[in-house]
Amino acid sequence: MFNFFIDASNKNGDSYHISGDNYNHIKNVLRMAVGDEILVSCDSKSDLCQISQIDSDCIIAKIIKENANCTELPVSITLFQGLPKSDKLELIIQKTVELGVSEIVPVEMKNCVVKLDEKKKTNKVTRWQAISESAAKQSKRNVIPKIGNVIPFADMINLIADYDMFLVPYENENGMKATVDALGKIKSGMRIGVLIGPEGGFDDFEINKAVQFGGIPLSLGKRILRTETAAIATVSLLMLYSEMNLGGD
Repeated sequence: MFNFFIDASNKNGDSYHISGDNYNHIKNVLRMAVGDEILVSCDSKSDLCQISQIDSDCIIAKIIKENANCTELPVSITLFQGLPKSDKLELIIQKTVELGVSEIVPVEMKNCVVKLDEKKKTNKVTRWQAISESAAKQSKRNVIPKIGNVIPFADMINLIADYDMFLVPYENENGMKATVDALGKIKSGMRIGVLIGPEGGFDDFEINKAVQFGGIPLSLGKRILRTETAAIATVSLLMLYSEMNLGGD
């Protein structure tokens, strides 16, 4: 079933009024008709709807069942991703959105290979947000995870205190005890931050600073993972643990 994200201003009583790109996609691309059912995501929930009317510039979808498809995790995960080169961040966004991440913030770190000027940052964030929306639709998320602006490591450090738990997967962390201990402390409703290093790994100053401000270093196993693999593995681990042990909404 197709999923569409609609602004709350387009909800009228027990119906949604759909226009713009969503209207064009439903009518001209999917060629849906009156009586067809769709999911409409609005205000962090998804309602099962049936198309009741198709006008020249608007589709009216009547709500059949409210909050029919809740897919969000019982915890909120913000991924702080060391800025990778090429299209690796696009892959990271796509896969971690599918897995349930709430927000992704690219971070400029010492060992980042790529350097972006301000114009490129703006254009990249616009593209990255579109990838997040596409992945959210495909995976039937109730929300579109936000892609934050690219920030320097120094600014990210000041955000650690905003989280109930801040995890730092680190290739030099030995053993899985810290990982098991951290997972065991996760509770429903927590805000969890995750910092993933870039291709060149963490600089010693960065890892020490993150720990000083409350970051918890943990291991993802004995193997050295690429930055995109580490991001996906960490979010997968949090998704699996929280859904198995905390349930969903």
